[in-house]
Amino acid sequence: MLVKWIRCTVVDRRGFERGQRKWAGLLGEPGFRGQGGGWSRERPGVAHVFAFWESRAFYDSFMARSHDRLASAQSGTFKDIQSKLFVHRFDVKTGFEPRFADADVVRVAHCRVREARVEHFALMQEKVWNPAMAGSPGMVRGLFGEAPGHEFLVLSMWLSAAEHGKYRRERVERLSLRAQTEADVAALAGDIVELEPSWTV
Repeated sequence: MLVKWIRCTVVDRRGFERGQRKWAGLLGEPGFRGQGGGWSRERPGVAHVFAFWESRAFYDSFMARSHDRLASAQSGTFKDIQSKLFVHRFDVKTGFEPRFADADVVRVAHCRVREARVEHFALMQEKVWNPAMAGSPGMVRGLFGEAPGHEFLVLSMWLSAAEHGKYRRERVERLSLRAQTEADVAALAGDIVELEPSWTV
């Protein structure tokens, strides 16, 4: 599965949200698995969108045919857009599905990992972070994805920001030491995204 993560700063909120609903046109696109997103809880005016495709071939075909027509509805409503593709490596918890209805927030972590530490980082994600997240009562589902250049995406869906906050408070520091995260990660950027149900496709 291919994951596309888009982040941008919105300059016309109403226009952007109107345009966001037009992405319902993705339904019926070959290989499309789902899309959702919302507003950053930490950075005013920043929107995140997550789209899921069965494979790169389906995604490339969509980009060549229908993307520009759908995207035109949001033209001029945002700036500083960044988008990145990740290949799904494994689930956090079990059976990841690109569904958004049963979660309120998404935690996104984007990690640039030191080349010599890539395998260790992935192993720690599997052996230390995954079990801890999967064991947290408010965690719904998640995935671990990889992009060229030793970049990784950890996406986790939570019942509420409060539940995610509890997990962070109680466990992150301890887990970080155990996983030797500082030694693995060269750069880490993250956000908490409040999901907007009307953006879900």
